[in-house]
Amino acid sequence: MKFPTREEMYRALEERHGAELQKKLSEASVAVCGLGGLGSNIAIALARAGVGTLHILDFDKVDISNLNRQQYFPEQLGMYKTDALSDTLRRIAPYCNIRKDCVKLTEENIPVLLSPVNIICEAFDKADQKAMLVNCVLESMPEKYLVAGSGMAGIGPSNTITTRRMMKRFYLCGDGSSDVDDGMGLVASRVLICAAHQANAVIRIIAGEYDV
Repeated sequence: MKFPTREEMYRALEERHGAELQKKLSEASVAVCGLGGLGSNIAIALARAGVGTLHILDFDKVDISNLNRQQYFPEQLGMYKTDALSDTLRRIAPYCNIRKDCVKLTEENIPVLLSPVNIICEAFDKADQKAMLVNCVLESMPEKYLVAGSGMAGIGPSNTITTRRMMKRFYLCGDGSSDVDDGMGLVASRVLICAAHQANAVIRIIAGEYDV
């Protein structure tokens, strides 16, 4: 089969999403901070939706413990997640503009690294890193939209994971309570649900649909 052109792939997306929405998606820029169970799935969902620019950031390498819920393959073990995921994203969406930074985000570099994007996804594993990114964006970059995740551990009911608009430009996805320290850890199905909530929140923001 002939490899599809940029125009062919765009038309296929346009047929599914409509011309107006696809234009907005193609012109959007989104950062995904943390490329674990949440971030790797968020990035893939946004790439499949035709988001024009994805900026992926992480400093970790793919480990065998990641394979139960993160979008990596055994042959990618030991690779930096930014390299492994960018390879996968380019296979899915070859014409997406993918930027990658293999770096640990800090209060000092966040405003510089994330300044070009319109929407920021927080997808860290650790509570202190989540709080650091959320606080930094809310305080230093109030013009950005922020979509964060909190609470997706275990095998609790799917419908306890929700999307809440916490502030005008801040959305929080998850059940808000489950934690890996409470017992069962992170399971692919429930992590995927939360990642889908975050990706869908991003798409709704791009479309101009804002939750009450």
